Amino acid sequence: MSYAESKYAPYDFANRRHIGPSPAEMTEMLNAVGAPSLDALIDGIVPQDIRLKTPLTWGKALSEQGVLNRLREVAHRNRVMTSLIGQGYHGTVTPPAIQRNIFENPAWYTAYTPYQPEISQGRLEALLNYQTMISDLTALDVANASLLDEGTAAAEAMALCQRSAKSKAGAFFVDHHCHPQTIAVIETRAAPLGWQVIVGDPFADLDPSKVFGAIFQYPGTYGHVQDFTAVIASLHAAGALSVVAADPLALTVLKAPGEMGADIAIGSTQRFGVPMGYGGPHAAYMAVKDALKRNMPGRIVGVSIDARGNRAYRLSLQTREQHIRREKATSNVCTAQALLAVMASMYAVFHGPEGLKAIAERIHRKAVRLVKGLEAHGYKVEPDAFFDTVTVEVGAVQGAILKSAEAEGINLRKVGTTKIGIAFDERTRRSHTEAIWRAFGIDRKDDDLSHEYRLPEALLRTSSYLTHPVFHMNRAEAEMTRYMRRLADRDLALDRAMIPLGSCTMKLNATAEMMALSWPEFSDVHPFAPDSQTAGYAEMLRDLEAKLCQITGYDAFSMQPNSGAQGEYAGLLTIQAYHRARGEGHRDVCLIPTSAHGTNPASAQMVGMKVVVVGVAPNGDIDMADFRAKAEQHAANLAACMITYPSTHGVFEETAREICEITHRQGGQVYLDGANMNAMVGLSRPGDIGSDVSHLNLHKTFAIPHGGGGPGMGPIGVKAHLAPHLPGNPQAADSGAVSSAPYGSASILLISWAYCLLMGGEGLTQATKVAILNANYIASRLKHAFPILYSSKGGRVAHECILDTRVMKDRAGVTVDDVAKRLIDSGFHAPTMSWPVAGTLMVEPTESEPKAELDRFIAAMLGIAAEAEAIVAGKLDAENNPLKRAPHTVEDLVGDWDRPYSREAACYPAGAFRVDKYWSPVNRVDNVYGDRHLICSCPPLESYVEAAE
Repeated sequence: MSYAESKYAPYDFANRRHIGPSPAEMTEMLNAVGAPSLDALIDGIVPQDIRLKTPLTWGKALSEQGVLNRLREVAHRNRVMTSLIGQGYHGTVTPPAIQRNIFENPAWYTAYTPYQPEISQGRLEALLNYQTMISDLTALDVANASLLDEGTAAAEAMALCQRSAKSKAGAFFVDHHCHPQTIAVIETRAAPLGWQVIVGDPFADLDPSKVFGAIFQYPGTYGHVQDFTAVIASLHAAGALSVVAADPLALTVLKAPGEMGADIAIGSTQRFGVPMGYGGPHAAYMAVKDALKRNMPGRIVGVSIDARGNRAYRLSLQTREQHIRREKATSNVCTAQALLAVMASMYAVFHGPEGLKAIAERIHRKAVRLVKGLEAHGYKVEPDAFFDTVTVEVGAVQGAILKSAEAEGINLRKVGTTKIGIAFDERTRRSHTEAIWRAFGIDRKDDDLSHEYRLPEALLRTSSYLTHPVFHMNRAEAEMTRYMRRLADRDLALDRAMIPLGSCTMKLNATAEMMALSWPEFSDVHPFAPDSQTAGYAEMLRDLEAKLCQITGYDAFSMQPNSGAQGEYAGLLTIQAYHRARGEGHRDVCLIPTSAHGTNPASAQMVGMKVVVVGVAPNGDIDMADFRAKAEQHAANLAACMITYPSTHGVFEETAREICEITHRQGGQVYLDGANMNAMVGLSRPGDIGSDVSHLNLHKTFAIPHGGGGPGMGPIGVKAHLAPHLPGNPQAADSGAVSSAPYGSASILLISWAYCLLMGGEGLTQATKVAILNANYIASRLKHAFPILYSSKGGRVAHECILDTRVMKDRAGVTVDDVAKRLIDSGFHAPTMSWPVAGTLMVEPTESEPKAELDRFIAAMLGIAAEAEAIVAGKLDAENNPLKRAPHTVEDLVGDWDRPYSREAACYPAGAFRVDKYWSPVNRVDNVYGDRHLICSCPPLESYVEAAE
């Protein structure tokens, strides 16, 4: 008896919370699609030659309480220390109001990337606050929102310098005081592109005529605070560009990079209230001079107007994105750390400029008192001027002092063989200072209350920052909580409605899976803490890797890539390293079908591969004749092919094995994009089909929430022959590291591990089957109103389906954009628009949605089809109709109603809730206006008044 047919199934498995339809509902849905059973439906969709022969099994699925108990067991194996290691990671205090109302709030963490701006106005405002904060602190014109971590932001800055500098030199200079993990990631990015990386002292070793750019750390990893103004001027004279990797908290008291003449500033906002989390997730930033804004990677929030002329926010300059530019893209950045950028922005709103400066000065004063005590007992401390970090010469007793400090509950940094680094932070207290002195053999009380400073006089900040009223609002918790609530209410996230985005898998993020992220045993762990303190993390990582290997058929995983696009990049680097190890480093051709995700060709370009595009057949499948011919044509240099399975158009192609065989026969490796793994778990394994490497979007298939556009994780699984070439520890030389931390955004891996424990192998398999059932139910119910663009020979789809709205445009003048905006009136986020085919909607309901929500979406879509037919019949005006005027706001109801359709038709279309209706806060946003009048920071308050008049 199948799960769907079992009377008791809902109560037998803890995974029932993840699977939306009840058994009775599944029976109704199966009847609607014309399948006798769930298993029969799956048998007719997933080719038998790729089906998994043995079920997934790792013991019985745990209850919610069982999962929480297991997480507690693992948490207790971590030792929570006071880590003063620094290197860009610091202890911080997350204001409880922000922790509860942002970090732990599904209204914020279950939202999608704000590609539909009308229903994203809350998080767009928060991200605009973030950009304003960064622009102000760095004194640069435009900031993005945001990048993955400091190391990858530095690598992106290097690439931006190379494509924008007048200099045609082939080298990039790196300050030897940059964090070691940043240097490692830069070296990884530079190697396949043939750029030389020169690491040295910028005041002694830099020859501006030989580089296209240079990066400087400010303050340096060992504490040095240096003025790079003259060095930057010399770079400009030679046609090169400059990057400053700056600590944003230090910029509240130190001269800004823009004031030194820097072209680009990058860094991490982790210490703005975001826990260390053993490496992440954290929001990195990039700010640039105005001339570089159109080449800057990442997302930029801009200000535009809506149909009424009211101010509205949107993502600006999207034509830069890899989805559009593909192999011509300058970056493959897809996931931003949006949720963490929101937290950092709220931290700045919460404290304001005075509060941030007070925190920075307090940290510095404590560091000065520490240094005075060390110097009084004969220790040599450098540098003379510093912000929060110093390095102490201790000679042969280094190991003994580090061990003594650890016994005091404090981690210090081992620097070389004779020095120790100490980095103070917001959490540092007098007891920590005294404990450090004891570790150094000093018996002293920290009772010096004098305000002594050792900041460099010439580099003290005199310019203002955070002057916008939002950073000066009343910071009483009542007002802060209301502000965060107001912004959340403007958005539409999974806690309100289904988000049926094709290829983006917006599924349930169960509360039990999220809870451990706030526990200090996980959140307060430094990524470079000693292994002896991270046994809990190690156990979780080992078990998660074993489960993912069983699920995928691969032999090893790297958890380092902290986005899906980073996973693609890491996978291709691994393939390159494999070819080089076999003496075939000349292989540089990558075959990519036109239907592939836009990040695929962008990632191939980033590793220096030559993209050869393969066509697709009329039914959407890969054109096998074209694939075969191009594989043979490029056999001598074929490095890889990249395919998505199931295909981007939502079908299990029957030629996947053949594609793998052809590629291997010509000496290449197969990269199978794991974005659609939600249709494979428990049914089929990429490693069994013949692929060599895949990334998994854990923020899709494995329940990590999207966070309004990030965080994400994209670990890569590989076959055994590729395992030796996976990315290594970013602190090691020649590591091939792709992220700053060894395990990327390690803390959110807990979510996917908890998901696997909660579901069990049987539950994961059932989830895949129901995801396919839900997609076929929608396709079956809507196919008469919206042609299903692609389907299998049996007329089925996989986990998603493409609805063709082009006929609606031809008949009624209704565009796919009109359909998307009208869905807002019904309380839905639109499916994926115009990808992979322009003028279509790609729908993926996921297994999490119950039948009632599917039916509500179906009703909304059928209502839209009926309105389009009313236009055709002349019952609705061709231009002044609910579709063209959508979305409708409360403001539309005020005053006289002069439209040829009723208020009720406008605001309560099919599918809309009467009582709990979602109201869009703005009318349709003018994208063209926003790009022509680019504003990427908070406008002055009076401009809001002007816009409303």
